[in-house]
Amino acid sequence: MSETKTFTAEEIAKHYTRDDIWIVVHGKVYDVTKFLDEHPGGEEVILEHAGIDATEAFEDIGHSEDARELLADLLIGDLEGAPPTASTRNEKAGADGDSENLRSKQNSNSWGLLIPLAFAVVLIAYKMYA
Repeated sequence: MSETKTFTAEEIAKHYTRDDIWIVVHGKVYDVTKFLDEHPGGEEVILEHAGIDATEAFEDIGHSEDARELLADLLIGDLEGAPPTASTRNEKAGADGDSENLRSKQNSNSWGLLIPLAFAVVLIAYKMYA
């Protein structure tokens, strides 16, 4: 696995012009300058988040898997001090040969919450209509 460059928030903040735009999404730094004219939502959306963390805006839109793949091609590094993201953990787990184990733990955590929640909904519905 190749080492990625780490950037500080101050370094990223310098890249906010139409000719040089970097954004941060989930602790990863992307140079989106060349993508500006191609962005389906218009350039204004990207310009509003130039040089800052755009994670919330990126997730609020509900980008497709294709959009996420396009973003991956624009990756230039990591934000210094950013907490590990799910993709970072998955990459490390894959390097250690534990990615399947990690996925299985994540899936079991989902079921551990879903089953009691479903039971509570059924119980409340029963109490209301019985």
